[in-house]
Amino acid sequence: QVHVVESGGGLVQPGGSLRLSCAASGFTLDGYAIGWFRQAPGKEREGVSCIVGTDGSTVYADSVKGRFTASKDSAKNTVYLQMNSLKPEDAAIYYCAAGNWLFSQCVLYQSAYGYWGQGTQVAVFS
Repeated sequence: QVHVVESGGGLVQPGGSLRLSCAASGFTLDGYAIGWFRQAPGKEREGVSCIVGTDGSTVYADSVKGRFTASKDSAKNTVYLQMNSLKPEDAAIYYCAAGNWLFSQCVLYQSAYGYWGQGTQVAVFS
């Protein structure tokens, strides 16, 4: 069965950094895209970043460009989201999701991803 599990959330001060992990099981990253989404209280879930498992190409939401970096370790079957210069508005539950993907550029549409993790909480405040 296809499973993804997030980890690495926590509490950080503004300007700080966190690295989220998304461990995949039941499939290999080749042929899949991994998306990162987040949902803050009272807001809709939004796409943050995605990475294509085959070639590592990435897409970022405008709100995180230059601050967040997605990467993959195929040997560990794990995708990472490095989050730097965190802001209070980055606080949310972060989800990773997997979807079959054979194109060169991934997308931040939730409907493209069929397998979702339970989420990991990121809190940003002084």
